Amino acid sequence: MENKLRLGVNIDHVATIRNARGGKHPDPVHAARIAEQAGADGITAHLREDRRHITDDDIDRLIDTLTVPLNFEMAATPEMLRIALRHKPHACCLVPEKREERTTEGGLDVAGGFENLKPYIETLNEAGARVSLFIEPDEQQIEAAKRIGAAVVELHTGAYCDAPKALRPRQFERIRLAAISAHDHGLECHSGHGLTYDTVEAIAALPQVVELNIGHFLIGEAIFIGLEQAILKMRSLMDKARSPS
Repeated sequence: MENKLRLGVNIDHVATIRNARGGKHPDPVHAARIAEQAGADGITAHLREDRRHITDDDIDRLIDTLTVPLNFEMAATPEMLRIALRHKPHACCLVPEKREERTTEGGLDVAGGFENLKPYIETLNEAGARVSLFIEPDEQQIEAAKRIGAAVVELHTGAYCDAPKALRPRQFERIRLAAISAHDHGLECHSGHGLTYDTVEAIAALPQVVELNIGHFLIGEAIFIGLEQAILKMRSLMDKARSPS
């Protein structure tokens, strides 16, 4: 197992702030460049059906600008598949998407939606994209992800991060066992959603997890200490958790 833990920085909510007023600022592509300079190993951007934050132009400019991999989050729809095939990003992470939600709520039901998802994953695999599935830390979903042909699963850490401290150990155990299962199934294991300075170290310490994707918290912290410093602090906590004791 790889000891180096990668950090993917999600820039969606830089675009949320921009779109609240309109215009060009703050620019999520500029944020991506700062994240690169601060040591991000990749950039994550979710092009939603309703374009509430990241836009098509943002994706075009990210593809032209980035020197680190782009993790393109997308719903399994014909429109998003066409966009992914046109750009051929390093990775395509399939996520559930509902218009009424504030952000992605819960993981993708790979087991329940197997037949609908399968042609999307097959097409992306044939195009050379690295397919990731954003799922709950659940054995049934991990087994379905393996059968459907994904290379990567990203374990949803929201329930762990949102739980009261007294209940957090139970949620953490779900993630720990799921990470082991994903590794045993030959899947690369990532984690993300809701991670903060207070919650990241336990997840970062899991040896099967090779990448964390973090966005909203970092953008919020950037208001107070700047994006570069927010990322550097997160990177430091991740490295501390991963270092041999």
